[in-house]
Amino acid sequence: MRVPGDPVFPRIAQRGARVSLRLLEERHETLAVTRGVVQPARLAIDRGAMVSVWLEGEIGYCATADLSPRGLQAAAERAVQWARAARGRGLDLAGAPWPEPGTPSSHSPADDPLPGRAELIELLQVEAAAMACDARVRHWSASLRTASTNQRLWIDGTLAACQSFRFVEPNLEATAVDAGRSQTRTLGGQYNGFCRQGGGSVLRDSGIVGGGARVADEALQLLGAPNCPDGVRDLLLSPDQMMLQIHESIGHPLELDRILGDERNFAGTSFVAPAMFGSYRYGSPLLNVSFDPGVPGEFASYAADDDGTAAQPRRLIEGGILLRALGGALSQARARALGWPIEGVACSRASGWSRAPIDRMANLNLEPGDATLDSMIASVEHGIWMKTNASWSIDDSRNKFQFGCEWARLIENGRLGALVRNPNYRGISATFWRSLAAVGDRSTMQVLGTPYCGKGEPGQIVRVGHASPACLFRSVEVFGGES
Repeated sequence: MRVPGDPVFPRIAQRGARVSLRLLEERHETLAVTRGVVQPARLAIDRGAMVSVWLEGEIGYCATADLSPRGLQAAAERAVQWARAARGRGLDLAGAPWPEPGTPSSHSPADDPLPGRAELIELLQVEAAAMACDARVRHWSASLRTASTNQRLWIDGTLAACQSFRFVEPNLEATAVDAGRSQTRTLGGQYNGFCRQGGGSVLRDSGIVGGGARVADEALQLLGAPNCPDGVRDLLLSPDQMMLQIHESIGHPLELDRILGDERNFAGTSFVAPAMFGSYRYGSPLLNVSFDPGVPGEFASYAADDDGTAAQPRRLIEGGILLRALGGALSQARARALGWPIEGVACSRASGWSRAPIDRMANLNLEPGDATLDSMIASVEHGIWMKTNASWSIDDSRNKFQFGCEWARLIENGRLGALVRNPNYRGISATFWRSLAAVGDRSTMQVLGTPYCGKGEPGQIVRVGHASPACLFRSVEVFGGES
């Protein structure tokens, strides 16, 4: 971070006031080869600070790009004004929503460098050329987005967290067109599902090397495939679709601020109510879901959240029973003030220095079971196997949903059958997870993520990690898309 030494911590004279200062710098780079043409590299640097002041039971925020002592002090004074303006309009909570200063939390990238820019562009060119294998492939693209982030957090003048991250997002996309029909196949989903922290190992694990020919070939195969049939079938989902299923129908409904009433006029509410924690059957006994920000290389791994709470793995759902919420220290305090002692996790996160932390998913993972992929297929008499998310729609309480995938094969009498295009399925979150009949073992598991989780007013887009095995669900409504 190009800030000379530690900043001068702003001074607040008001008795009982507590102050946090979060300083962040992020560098982005995007490389792409589209239809065989190397695109101009896009580079960006973003740097600034958020000052938060807790005063007499209320909190005030002020962000600034002026990192001089005068700029930080002015931001702190403005945050005090906002805290005073909020007096009498909140819950008048007893304590500040961040911990007492202690041993600083730290996180740094593994020693896993990326290749140089010239080598990366050459890789993208090779894979883009491999996708241009047939005149019916009308659009093709190979891309790589990377970001390096440095963040420091001080609480009451003491360093609470010092964290560095390197994010890597490779992707391939090929769209084939013939006779008025189009089909798209990607490496990790049309919204970059293969995202991790790291360097060269992310590229190797993603399958981008040598992936161009496969992606284009599968898009061409889908052109000639019949449309997905309609009806009720057993549904086998691969991790690159499970990721979206977890995200939308477990992650967002369990955000505690949403459960407490936030987001209603923006991203919606939740079908989950405060009284459900500790007793509600969210899914079958095979369902175990954890918040785990310590998985090496997962997209949202960190040592402490943006309020300074040390991050520890926690079960949210165990044996199908709902135990904890995705709620940081502030939301947990709000819930207690309302008479709901709901346990949460260290998930107060902000999309950047100019936003205040709110409850967000981080690494939200479905834990593996003991079923092999072959055994799950063999157990299905009448079903379908879907891979790679292509579309989603879910209601404002995160309950009723329908999702589409890029690729699917029918399953009949325990054997894989025909490839079909435009596969979709629908369900209700409150009952869908109770139909979970088998959970894949570690051999079926993938660590994935998304860079595009949106929430908040003003809007915030954050990175989220999801690890999951393949999973089998019984009696799900499936249907085809446009022919």
